Amino acid sequence: MRTKCGSLYMRNTGIVAAAVIAFGSVAVAQGPTRITLDQAIEMAVRHNHTLLAARTQIQQNQAAEVTANLRPNPTLFFDWEYLPLFSKPQGETVGDYIQGATEADLGLSYLIERGHKRQRRLQAARDTTAVTRATVADNERSLAFQVGSLFVNAQLAQSTLNLAQLDLKSFQQTVDIAEVQRKDGSMSENDYLKIRLQLVQFEQDVQQALLNKAQALSDLRQQLGYESVPAEYDVAGEFEYRPLVVTLDELQRKALQNRPDLRAATLGVTSANSQYALAKANGKQDPTFSANYSHVNGLNAATWSFSIPLAIFDRNQGNIAQTRVAIRQAEETQKAANGQVLTDVRDAYEALQESARVAQLFRGSYLEVAQRSRDISEYAYRRGALALLDFLDAERTYRATQLSYRQAVAAYLTALEQLRQAVGTRDLS
Repeated sequence: MRTKCGSLYMRNTGIVAAAVIAFGSVAVAQGPTRITLDQAIEMAVRHNHTLLAARTQIQQNQAAEVTANLRPNPTLFFDWEYLPLFSKPQGETVGDYIQGATEADLGLSYLIERGHKRQRRLQAARDTTAVTRATVADNERSLAFQVGSLFVNAQLAQSTLNLAQLDLKSFQQTVDIAEVQRKDGSMSENDYLKIRLQLVQFEQDVQQALLNKAQALSDLRQQLGYESVPAEYDVAGEFEYRPLVVTLDELQRKALQNRPDLRAATLGVTSANSQYALAKANGKQDPTFSANYSHVNGLNAATWSFSIPLAIFDRNQGNIAQTRVAIRQAEETQKAANGQVLTDVRDAYEALQESARVAQLFRGSYLEVAQRSRDISEYAYRRGALALLDFLDAERTYRATQLSYRQAVAAYLTALEQLRQAVGTRDLS
């Protein structure tokens, strides 16, 4: 049975599969496939090859459970001695010789396991599988964060591209106006060339934004499962700051309930106790019972035997002591994991709050101030009331402010993904 955190990432897989099929059927008609963040995470959980490889460890452990639950095989013994090989017996037939002078034995022996060894082995194997399940669920948690971060990078690249294209279009209009002014003599040739040279920076920004987006989508595709995503695809979703109203205590309580690495550490204590119980069971000696039928010199006889090792020297003391210490190790690991969960949540929460404050600064005043400054400078410049260099400086300031805001939003969204990873669930409400 999957852990609670793992199941959160695997929900609605049928819907996702249908969505992927639908995407493929309409991609030709409507352009590149567009996926949301939730769809991207679902696709990664279903198709990421590294995660799929990790899941095979669960199946391997389940196979080990089968082996652990097997009983010892009985031993069948048979021999036939003193058979004539190169010469016939003198004075009697071969059949008489075999009947009267050869010896045959047929026996069966079986080892009886004491101390509930088989049950202990099976429980230890099941506990190991449970730890592996929780570990794989933790891999899913980490994968969701990686996908979320790369998705935000792709959104930032798209937003930066949109900004660069708008800036290029706007400045192209400025260049066109400057060219008209140069022709009618209201602008010098030198000022026109200065403006014209600024255009190359805007064109470079567009090309760089296109490259950043292509690389971001390529990196994201690798995490989604390279073959599961068409080459021409894009991301869809809101790229904007939205405040999250939740307290640190609520998040920490939720993290203690959902973090699969903490669950793995807790199950590690259970597994260590199972190994200790198995080590003690292995210290008990197992008897072997045997039954034989013998035919000797024409006589038929039956024998039975019993044997058991004497636990004088080897009583599995070393393994018992080792597994006893391993319990203490697992308990300390659990305590460390518990503290790490609380620390991760606090760190992620503080990072989110800081990113939110930065985004709020831009939304509160700086975006509006930069826009007004640019508009005023452009108005004044076109009417000859502002120098060219002052206008270009206002243009650069506006671009830098817009880009910084987009980076602040990306930092906030990445911090939000970090918080989701720290809590162990995507539902933070």
